[in-house]
Amino acid sequence: MLDLKIVENSFETVEAGLKKRGVANLSELKDLSFKLKKERQTLEELQAKQNSQSKEIAKLSREKKDTKELKEALLINKNKIIEQSEIVRELEEDFLNIALTTPNIPDLQVPEGVDESDNLIIKKVGKLPIFDFKPKEHWEIDADQAWIDFTRGVKISKSRFSVLKGSAARLSRALMNYMLDFNKARGFEEIEVPYIVNRNSLVGTGQLPKFEHDLFKIEGEDLFLIPTSEVPLTNLHYDEILQKNDLPICYTAYSSCFRKEAGSAGRDTRGMIRQHQFDKVELVAITEPEKSDEMFEHMVSCASDLLTSLGLPHQHVLLCGGDLGFSAAKTIDLEVWFPGQDRYREISSISNTRDFQARRAKIRFKDEKKNRLVPTLNGSSLAIGRTLIAIMENYQTKDGKVEIPDVLKAYM
Repeated sequence: MLDLKIVENSFETVEAGLKKRGVANLSELKDLSFKLKKERQTLEELQAKQNSQSKEIAKLSREKKDTKELKEALLINKNKIIEQSEIVRELEEDFLNIALTTPNIPDLQVPEGVDESDNLIIKKVGKLPIFDFKPKEHWEIDADQAWIDFTRGVKISKSRFSVLKGSAARLSRALMNYMLDFNKARGFEEIEVPYIVNRNSLVGTGQLPKFEHDLFKIEGEDLFLIPTSEVPLTNLHYDEILQKNDLPICYTAYSSCFRKEAGSAGRDTRGMIRQHQFDKVELVAITEPEKSDEMFEHMVSCASDLLTSLGLPHQHVLLCGGDLGFSAAKTIDLEVWFPGQDRYREISSISNTRDFQARRAKIRFKDEKKNRLVPTLNGSSLAIGRTLIAIMENYQTKDGKVEIPDVLKAYM
C-alpha cells in the first residue's frame, strides 16, 4: 500500500511513478490526501487546545480560583474533537479504499513501457540446443509418450486442467524435491503451508481487493484457494514486529496454485502453459530495507542457477512499468527456451515489493528504538509444470523420447 506521507509530501514522485505503470488519473488520490492532511491538522490543533486548557484548569484549581468558564469551553472543545475525529476517520477510510486498489510505485530503473513487448532483455544464459530434426512442441511429444492426459483433465474438471501420468508424474515429483533441496542449500528454510487462506492474507500481499475476480473462493466462507504460496509465506508474519537480528528471513515452499486466469481468454489454450491449477516452488524473503537489493539479486541468481543446473537455456528480462505486477516495485522474469515453440516463455518471476506489502500486512522490525516496515520479496523457483514441459522440449530425441537431466536422475 502507498505511504500516505509520501503521497502528501512528494505527490509529484508518486504521480511520475504511477504514470510509468499507466495509472494516469490520480486527482482523487491527491485531493483526498491533502484534505486528510488538512483535517488531521485541525484535529491536532483541537487536541493541543484541549491539553492546554486542561492544564490551565488544573492550575486554577490548585490556586482555588474559578474554573467554570474554562470547563464550559473545555466541554465545547471536547465535542469538536469528537466531530473532527469522525471526519478524519471517514477520510482515512476513503483513502484506504483507494490506496488498496492503487499499485506500487516502480523503482527508478524500471523502464518505461506499456506491455511485455517493452520489457528489457538484460542477460542470456546457456546455449540453445541444436537438433538435426524439427523439434516438436510438448503436446506433440506427448502424443508419443502419453504423459499428459488433457482429455480426462477436462472430463473430471473443466478446460485448463490436466492429468500427469507415469513418468511425467514422477518427473514432477522429482522436480519438486530437487528444487526444494536446491533452495535449502542456498539458505531458504523449507515450509509447508495451507492452500486455503483468509481475506486478510490476500489483502496483505495485494491480491485483494482488486483481483478477487481471479481467485477461487470457498462458498459460504471468507476463504480462498491460494494463487501462489507467496501469500501464506509472507503472511506468516502478519501484524508482527520482528527482531533485527532475526533478519533476513528466507522461506521456500512447494504448493499447488489456483487461478481463474480470468483475463487470459483465448491465450495458450493448447498444452500446459496456462492452467487453472499448477504446482510451483516459491521463494519469499523478508529483510532490512538497506539489504533488499542484495537479497533481490540473490533470489534471481538462485532461480537462474537452478535452471542452469537443469541444462535449460534462459534469459533475464527486466519488466517495464506497464507489465509490472500490482505489488512489485521491480521485477525480473526468467524466460526459458522452448525449442518446439521457437521462443522464450516465462518460468519464474522475482519481485521486490519494497515495503508495499508490509504496510498492508503490518510487518515491521525493531531497529534500535524505532519500528520500521520490512521489504518483502518473492519469486518462483520454479513453476513445476512449465519446467517439466521445458525439459520435454529441450531434451526430446529424434525418435520421440525424452531424456532426463543428470541432476534429476537420482530423484527419479
